[in-house]
Amino acid sequence: MSFRRALALAACGLAGGSVLFSAVAVGKQPARGGDAEPRPGGSAAAVPPASAAPPGLLLLPPAAAASCPPAPGWIERPAGTGGYWDSNWDRREPLALINLKKKNQETGEEELASRLDHCKAKATRHIFLIRHSQYNLDGRADKDRTLTPLGREQAELTGQRLASLGLKFDQIIHSSMTRATETTEIISKHLPGVKKISTDLLREGAPIEPDPPVSHWKPEAVYYEDGARIEAAFRNFIHRADAKQEEDSYEIFVCHANVIRYIVCRALQFPPEGWLRMSLNNGSITHLVIRPNGRVALRTLGDTGFMPPDKITRT
Repeated sequence: MSFRRALALAACGLAGGSVLFSAVAVGKQPARGGDAEPRPGGSAAAVPPASAAPPGLLLLPPAAAASCPPAPGWIERPAGTGGYWDSNWDRREPLALINLKKKNQETGEEELASRLDHCKAKATRHIFLIRHSQYNLDGRADKDRTLTPLGREQAELTGQRLASLGLKFDQIIHSSMTRATETTEIISKHLPGVKKISTDLLREGAPIEPDPPVSHWKPEAVYYEDGARIEAAFRNFIHRADAKQEEDSYEIFVCHANVIRYIVCRALQFPPEGWLRMSLNNGSITHLVIRPNGRVALRTLGDTGFMPPDKITRT
Protein backbone atom coordinates (compact mmCIF):
# COMPACT_ATOMS: atom_id res chain seq x y z
CA MET A 1 0.00 0.00 0.00
CA SER A 2 1.41 3.38 -0.95
CA PHE A 3 0.61 6.57 0.88
CA ARG A 4 2.01 10.03 1.42
CA ARG A 5 1.75 11.83 4.74
CA ALA A 6 3.76 14.70 6.22
CA LEU A 7 3.87 15.73 9.86
CA ALA A 8 6.05 18.60 11.13
CA LEU A 9 6.97 18.70 14.81
CA ALA A 10 9.07 21.36 16.51
CA ALA A 11 10.01 21.04 20.19
CA CYS A 12 12.11 23.25 22.47
CA GLY A 13 13.78 21.82 25.58
CA LEU A 14 12.89 23.81 28.72
CA ALA A 15 15.79 22.63 30.83
CA GLY A 16 18.35 23.75 28.28
CA GLY A 17 20.44 21.48 26.14
CA SER A 18 17.52 19.76 24.43
CA VAL A 19 17.63 19.56 20.65
CA LEU A 20 15.19 21.45 18.49
CA PHE A 21 14.06 19.16 15.74
CA SER A 22 11.48 18.68 13.04
CA ALA A 23 10.11 15.20 12.49
CA VAL A 24 8.73 14.38 9.08
CA ALA A 25 6.96 11.04 8.65
CA VAL A 26 7.32 9.98 5.06
CA GLY A 27 7.46 6.86 2.95
CA LYS A 28 10.74 5.19 2.08
CA GLN A 29 13.21 7.86 0.98
CA PRO A 30 15.71 7.25 -1.80
CA ALA A 31 19.39 7.29 -0.89
CA ARG A 32 21.21 10.48 -1.73
CA GLY A 33 24.14 10.52 -4.07
CA GLY A 34 27.53 10.42 -2.37
CA ASP A 35 26.23 8.60 0.73
CA ALA A 36 27.47 5.16 -0.37
CA GLU A 37 31.05 4.14 0.13
CA PRO A 38 32.50 0.86 -1.19
CA ARG A 39 33.24 -1.80 1.45
CA PRO A 40 36.44 -3.81 1.34
CA GLY A 41 34.51 -6.76 -0.09
CA GLY A 42 33.29 -4.67 -2.95
CA SER A 43 29.74 -4.09 -1.65
CA ALA A 44 28.45 -0.66 -0.81
CA ALA A 45 26.50 0.48 2.25
CA ALA A 46 25.06 3.83 3.30
CA VAL A 47 27.10 5.43 6.07
CA PRO A 48 25.29 8.44 7.53
CA PRO A 49 27.44 11.34 8.67
CA ALA A 50 27.92 11.74 12.42
CA SER A 51 25.50 14.66 12.58
CA ALA A 52 22.75 12.99 10.57
CA ALA A 53 19.31 12.65 12.14
CA PRO A 54 17.67 9.25 12.69
CA PRO A 55 15.50 8.00 9.83
CA GLY A 56 12.42 10.18 9.45
CA LEU A 57 13.86 13.05 11.53
CA LEU A 58 15.21 16.16 9.91
CA LEU A 59 17.20 18.51 12.16
CA LEU A 60 16.36 22.15 11.81
CA PRO A 61 19.25 24.51 11.03
CA PRO A 62 21.00 26.21 13.98
CA ALA A 63 19.36 29.52 13.16
CA ALA A 64 15.90 28.04 13.79
CA ALA A 65 17.02 26.37 17.01
CA ALA A 66 18.48 29.65 18.23
CA SER A 67 15.03 31.24 18.06
CA CYS A 68 13.87 29.06 20.95
CA PRO A 69 13.88 31.21 24.13
CA PRO A 70 16.37 30.24 26.84
CA ALA A 71 15.12 28.26 29.81
CA PRO A 72 14.50 30.22 33.01
CA GLY A 73 17.24 29.74 35.58
CA TRP A 74 14.86 28.32 38.20
CA ILE A 75 13.93 25.36 36.04
CA GLU A 76 17.42 23.87 36.24
CA ARG A 77 17.38 20.75 38.42
CA PRO A 78 20.04 18.25 39.40
CA ALA A 79 20.41 15.47 36.85
CA GLY A 80 18.39 12.34 37.55
CA THR A 81 15.78 13.95 39.80
CA GLY A 82 12.16 14.62 39.01
CA GLY A 83 11.88 17.36 41.60
CA TYR A 84 14.24 19.11 43.95
CA TRP A 85 13.95 20.30 47.54
CA ASP A 86 16.69 22.25 49.27
CA SER A 87 16.53 20.85 52.81
CA ASN A 88 18.76 23.66 54.08
CA TRP A 89 16.64 26.43 52.56
CA ASP A 90 16.52 28.33 55.88
CA ARG A 91 20.17 27.62 56.73
CA ARG A 92 19.01 25.83 59.88
CA GLU A 93 19.86 22.25 59.03
CA PRO A 94 21.70 20.86 62.11
CA LEU A 95 24.87 20.25 60.13
CA ALA A 96 24.88 23.91 59.08
CA LEU A 97 24.64 25.11 62.69
CA ILE A 98 27.80 23.55 64.06
CA ASN A 99 31.46 24.27 63.47
CA LEU A 100 32.89 21.05 62.05
CA LYS A 101 36.42 22.32 62.60
CA LYS A 102 35.90 22.23 66.36
CA LYS A 103 35.81 18.47 66.66
CA ASN A 104 37.15 16.68 69.70
CA GLN A 105 39.87 14.34 68.48
CA GLU A 106 39.20 11.81 71.23
CA THR A 107 35.42 11.40 71.05
CA GLY A 108 35.21 11.91 67.27
CA GLU A 109 31.91 10.93 65.69
CA GLU A 110 30.12 10.41 69.00
CA GLU A 111 30.52 14.07 69.88
CA LEU A 112 29.44 15.12 66.39
CA ALA A 113 26.24 13.07 66.68
CA SER A 114 25.52 14.62 70.05
CA ARG A 115 26.04 18.14 68.76
CA LEU A 116 23.84 17.48 65.75
CA ASP A 117 21.04 16.19 67.97
CA HIS A 118 21.36 19.30 70.14
CA CYS A 119 20.77 21.51 67.07
CA LYS A 120 17.71 19.66 65.77
CA ALA A 121 14.36 21.45 65.86
CA LYS A 122 11.66 19.69 67.86
CA ALA A 123 8.56 21.84 67.30
CA THR A 124 6.35 22.76 64.36
CA ARG A 125 5.66 26.37 63.45
CA HIS A 126 2.23 27.39 62.17
CA ILE A 127 2.36 30.66 60.23
CA PHE A 128 -0.93 32.50 59.59
CA LEU A 129 -0.50 35.20 56.96
CA ILE A 130 -3.38 37.69 57.00
CA ARG A 131 -3.95 40.24 54.28
CA HIS A 132 -5.17 43.59 55.60
CA SER A 133 -8.83 44.55 55.11
CA GLN A 134 -10.25 46.91 52.50
CA TYR A 135 -8.92 50.45 52.83
CA ASN A 136 -9.43 53.94 51.41
CA LEU A 137 -7.69 53.98 48.03
CA ASP A 138 -8.08 57.75 47.69
CA GLY A 139 -5.68 58.50 50.53
CA ARG A 140 -2.54 60.23 49.24
CA ALA A 141 -0.33 59.37 52.20
CA ASP A 142 -0.18 56.14 54.19
CA LYS A 143 -1.81 57.77 57.22
CA ASP A 144 -4.84 58.63 55.05
CA ARG A 145 -5.28 55.08 53.77
CA THR A 146 -7.44 53.92 56.64
CA LEU A 147 -9.87 51.00 56.62
CA THR A 148 -13.29 51.52 55.06
CA PRO A 149 -16.42 50.60 57.04
CA LEU A 150 -16.53 47.35 55.05
CA GLY A 151 -12.84 46.81 55.78
CA ARG A 152 -13.52 47.06 59.49
CA GLU A 153 -16.28 44.46 59.14
CA GLN A 154 -13.87 42.19 57.30
CA ALA A 155 -11.31 42.49 60.10
CA GLU A 156 -13.97 41.58 62.65
CA LEU A 157 -14.84 38.47 60.65
CA THR A 158 -11.18 37.49 60.32
CA GLY A 159 -10.65 37.95 64.05
CA GLN A 160 -13.70 35.82 64.82
CA ARG A 161 -12.45 33.11 62.49
CA LEU A 162 -9.01 33.00 64.09
CA ALA A 163 -10.52 32.91 67.58
CA SER A 164 -12.83 30.05 66.58
CA LEU A 165 -9.83 27.85 65.73
CA GLY A 166 -9.17 27.41 69.44
CA LEU A 167 -5.41 27.81 69.06
CA LYS A 168 -3.04 29.39 71.53
CA PHE A 169 -1.50 32.12 69.39
CA ASP A 170 1.94 33.26 70.49
CA GLN A 171 2.14 36.66 68.81
CA ILE A 172 0.85 38.95 66.08
CA ILE A 173 3.54 40.56 63.94
CA HIS A 174 2.19 43.22 61.61
CA SER A 175 3.29 45.68 58.97
CA SER A 176 3.72 49.23 60.21
CA MET A 177 1.49 50.60 57.44
CA THR A 178 -1.81 52.10 58.57
CA ARG A 179 -4.16 49.58 56.94
CA ALA A 180 -2.26 46.63 58.44
CA THR A 181 -2.03 48.26 61.88
CA GLU A 182 -5.78 48.98 61.98
CA THR A 183 -6.57 45.44 60.82
CA THR A 184 -4.35 44.10 63.62
CA GLU A 185 -6.06 46.22 66.26
CA ILE A 186 -9.48 44.84 65.33
CA ILE A 187 -8.27 41.23 65.09
CA SER A 188 -6.49 41.45 68.44
CA LYS A 189 -9.75 42.27 70.23
CA HIS A 190 -10.76 38.68 69.51
CA LEU A 191 -7.42 37.34 70.76
CA PRO A 192 -6.90 39.01 74.12
CA GLY A 193 -3.47 38.71 75.68
CA VAL A 194 -1.63 38.01 72.43
CA LYS A 195 1.29 40.42 72.10
CA LYS A 196 1.57 42.65 69.03
CA ILE A 197 4.81 43.60 67.27
CA SER A 198 5.11 46.17 64.48
CA THR A 199 7.81 45.94 61.80
CA ASP A 200 8.78 47.88 58.68
CA LEU A 201 10.04 44.70 57.00
CA LEU A 202 6.48 43.61 56.19
CA ARG A 203 5.44 46.87 54.50
CA GLU A 204 3.97 46.56 51.02
CA GLY A 205 6.25 46.71 48.00
CA ALA A 206 7.30 45.11 44.73
CA PRO A 207 9.26 41.97 45.71
CA ILE A 208 10.59 40.90 42.32
CA GLU A 209 9.76 41.57 38.68
CA PRO A 210 6.87 39.22 37.91
CA ASP A 211 6.86 36.64 35.15
CA PRO A 212 4.87 36.97 32.96
CA PRO A 213 5.39 40.75 33.08
CA VAL A 214 2.57 43.15 33.88
CA SER A 215 1.38 46.07 31.79
CA HIS A 216 2.25 48.78 34.31
CA TRP A 217 6.00 49.30 34.26
CA LYS A 218 8.19 49.79 37.31
CA PRO A 219 11.83 50.84 37.21
CA GLU A 220 14.33 48.17 38.19
CA ALA A 221 15.36 50.26 41.22
CA VAL A 222 11.93 49.66 42.82
CA TYR A 223 12.35 45.88 42.74
CA TYR A 224 15.97 46.26 43.81
CA GLU A 225 15.02 48.18 46.96
CA ASP A 226 11.68 46.60 47.91
CA GLY A 227 12.84 43.12 46.98
CA ALA A 228 15.78 43.19 49.37
CA ARG A 229 13.53 44.26 52.26
CA ILE A 230 10.82 41.68 51.55
CA GLU A 231 13.43 38.95 51.13
CA ALA A 232 14.84 40.05 54.51
CA ALA A 233 11.35 39.66 56.00
CA PHE A 234 11.14 36.13 54.60
CA ARG A 235 14.54 35.14 56.00
CA ASN A 236 13.84 36.75 59.36
CA PHE A 237 10.35 35.33 59.98
CA ILE A 238 9.95 32.19 57.85
CA HIS A 239 12.12 29.29 59.03
CA ARG A 240 11.91 26.13 61.11
CA ALA A 241 11.63 26.39 64.89
CA ASP A 242 14.64 27.09 67.05
CA ALA A 243 16.12 24.00 68.69
CA LYS A 244 15.23 25.45 72.11
CA GLN A 245 11.52 25.64 71.23
CA GLU A 246 9.76 22.71 72.91
CA GLU A 247 6.13 23.21 71.86
CA ASP A 248 4.44 23.94 68.55
CA SER A 249 3.85 27.63 67.92
CA TYR A 250 1.03 29.57 66.23
CA GLU A 251 1.96 32.98 64.89
CA ILE A 252 -0.04 35.59 62.99
CA PHE A 253 1.46 37.97 60.44
CA VAL A 254 -0.77 40.80 59.23
CA CYS A 255 0.64 42.35 56.09
CA HIS A 256 0.02 42.76 52.36
CA ALA A 257 -0.84 40.76 49.25
CA ASN A 258 2.51 41.16 47.48
CA VAL A 259 4.44 40.23 50.59
CA ILE A 260 2.29 37.17 51.32
CA ARG A 261 2.41 35.88 47.74
CA TYR A 262 6.18 36.24 47.61
CA ILE A 263 6.59 34.48 50.97
CA VAL A 264 4.41 31.57 49.81
CA CYS A 265 6.50 31.12 46.64
CA ARG A 266 9.76 31.25 48.57
CA ALA A 267 8.58 28.93 51.35
CA LEU A 268 7.38 26.29 48.88
CA GLN A 269 10.50 26.77 46.73
CA PHE A 270 8.39 27.78 43.75
CA PRO A 271 9.73 30.35 41.28
CA PRO A 272 9.39 33.66 43.18
CA GLU A 273 8.76 35.45 39.87
CA GLY A 274 5.34 33.76 39.85
CA TRP A 275 4.01 35.67 42.88
CA LEU A 276 1.59 37.73 40.78
CA ARG A 277 -0.15 34.60 39.43
CA MET A 278 -2.02 34.33 42.73
CA SER A 279 -4.80 36.55 44.04
CA LEU A 280 -5.71 37.25 47.67
CA ASN A 281 -8.90 38.69 49.11
CA ASN A 282 -8.92 41.34 51.82
CA GLY A 283 -8.84 39.81 55.29
CA SER A 284 -7.92 36.39 53.89
CA ILE A 285 -6.02 33.73 55.82
CA THR A 286 -3.04 31.83 54.40
CA HIS A 287 -1.70 29.01 56.57
CA LEU A 288 1.86 27.69 56.24
CA VAL A 289 3.27 24.82 58.31
CA ILE A 290 7.01 24.40 58.87
CA ARG A 291 8.00 21.02 60.29
CA PRO A 292 11.08 20.38 62.48
CA ASN A 293 12.85 18.76 59.51
CA GLY A 294 12.34 21.89 57.43
CA ARG A 295 9.53 20.53 55.25
CA VAL A 296 6.91 23.16 54.40
CA ALA A 297 3.22 22.65 53.64
CA LEU A 298 0.54 25.09 52.53
CA ARG A 299 -2.67 24.34 54.43
CA THR A 300 -4.78 27.19 53.02
CA LEU A 301 -4.18 30.01 50.55
CA GLY A 302 -6.24 33.20 50.79
CA ASP A 303 -9.18 31.62 52.65
CA THR A 304 -12.23 33.87 53.00
CA GLY A 305 -14.84 31.10 53.16
CA PHE A 306 -15.85 32.41 56.58
CA MET A 307 -17.08 35.71 55.05
CA PRO A 308 -20.49 36.26 53.44
CA PRO A 309 -20.11 36.71 49.67
CA ASP A 310 -21.17 40.36 49.83
CA LYS A 311 -18.30 41.13 52.23
CA ILE A 312 -15.52 39.77 50.00
CA THR A 313 -13.25 42.21 48.15
CA ARG A 314 -9.76 42.27 46.66
CA THR A 315 -8.96 46.00 46.60
